[in-house]
Amino acid sequence: REVVIRLGMGSNAAEARSLVQRFRQDGSAAKALAEVRAHWRGVLGVVQARTPEPAMDTMANGWLLYQTIASRLFARSGYYQSGGAIGFRDQLQDSMATQHAAPAMARAQLLLCAAHQFVEGDVLHWWHPPIERGVRTACSDDYLWLPLATSRYVHASMDAAVLDESIEYLEGRPLRPGEESYYDLPRPSGVRASLYEHCVRAIEHSMPRGHNGLPLMGSGDWNDGMNKVGEGGKGESVWLGFFLVHVLREFSGTARSRGDTIFADRCMTEVAKLSTALEAHAWDGEWYRRAWFDDGTPLGSAGNDECRIDAIAQSWSVLSDVAGEERRTQAMASLDSHLVLEDAGLIRLLDPPFDRSAMDPGYIKGYVPGVRENGGQYTHAAVWAAMAFAHMGNHDRAWDLARMINPGSHTSDAEGIQRYKIEPYVLAADVYSVAPHVGRGGWSWYTGSAGWMYRLLVESLLGLSLEEGRLRIRPCVPASWAGYNLRYVFGGSTYVIDLRPARDGEPAGILLDGASVEGDSLPLRDDRAEHKVHVVYPRGGA
Repeated sequence: REVVIRLGMGSNAAEARSLVQRFRQDGSAAKALAEVRAHWRGVLGVVQARTPEPAMDTMANGWLLYQTIASRLFARSGYYQSGGAIGFRDQLQDSMATQHAAPAMARAQLLLCAAHQFVEGDVLHWWHPPIERGVRTACSDDYLWLPLATSRYVHASMDAAVLDESIEYLEGRPLRPGEESYYDLPRPSGVRASLYEHCVRAIEHSMPRGHNGLPLMGSGDWNDGMNKVGEGGKGESVWLGFFLVHVLREFSGTARSRGDTIFADRCMTEVAKLSTALEAHAWDGEWYRRAWFDDGTPLGSAGNDECRIDAIAQSWSVLSDVAGEERRTQAMASLDSHLVLEDAGLIRLLDPPFDRSAMDPGYIKGYVPGVRENGGQYTHAAVWAAMAFAHMGNHDRAWDLARMINPGSHTSDAEGIQRYKIEPYVLAADVYSVAPHVGRGGWSWYTGSAGWMYRLLVESLLGLSLEEGRLRIRPCVPASWAGYNLRYVFGGSTYVIDLRPARDGEPAGILLDGASVEGDSLPLRDDRAEHKVHVVYPRGGA
């Protein structure tokens, strides 16, 4: 027996009556369900992998992207948080994971977020549609995700026209001295500019520097919980310095391709200054510091009682390409030895957790030690650590960490399930690291780590990336693999890709439909045909 329960709403009585009549028809519910399933098969089927590790395939072939789109972009909700707000930095990061399967979503998110930027260059940290009331803060990284996400989209899709889209700024009262944030309904400013100009204004807003020549921490950078480190306007963020180098380098390419060589050169000049300042002041001896308080006290230093080392300063020293070979190797070795718990399969954000010292970085200290940002595995940052190992060419360690992050590794038996306590098919925002809750997952579904994990698997490890309308293939897979298979859908075309390591003396290369392709990328054509791709990669990866 099949029972159909109809729930719905219309914007007015007439629309509601129309819906009632439509779904009274026999088979209407089954038809709607079939359409939903077909939609998800289409979106989630764009990239499919078959590798020697089926547990990773399960996540890459559907669950991670579904979590990102359904929970983060559509519902903006989960069991642990049902806020419904759009976060400027949060959903921009999520949208970067849709570049392969749903590029229109990535494009739409750029325009949506640019419309929530103030004329001064800062942005609403988050807002609730449709009223659009939100919070204006002194967070120092929010607005920088716009030029980064824009550059990624443009370079991948070749859709430079998006840069000319005209979008209105918001206006509202500026933050008062010492004011961390305020909640209000901002007004349209009447001032419009292209998306490109919105990105430029965001970068210009990031230009103030502190005593060490690094970006100001404000009321928190990526880690909102460190909201008191720079509340006086003088604290500096090391992580933000590395991240800003990456943003500037990426956007300089966008500016140059647009013919704005003056701003492109300005970006690269700033890259050089920041890189010099980071190497001169941020190195602590065995790893990079995390920040400086307003009074000049370092955070994330061997001299601290708590938070002696923080993961994201180490991983982004690599991802930004600032650290030289010796320092990045040492920094990641320090991350590995101090923050990775092999037995529990955890990658902690920082150690030791904040607890009893006089140091007060902000509300992060209000979390129980070992929970969430306060020394637990904050999965967002754990993914960045795996990405950093992949970026260094340490393929096996990158996969080790990716396996630790995969929820399947925590739920392979009854004991693990009882300890982990949450779903085995979606990523958790955090995993606890202190007894008696070591290995317990928290805050599932609604976490930006899902989008980053998808990018880790598909791009950093399996090696697929879109660049200038071409599919670049650079495997970063374990040396033990005999090969793997990928299926990539581009419009109406399908690319069936077989990959294997080179045999002794065999050169690496790509064959597209039997013809040799120069370099490590192939042109994508929407000709509604199936194309055979054969990839031979150097053993151990590209």
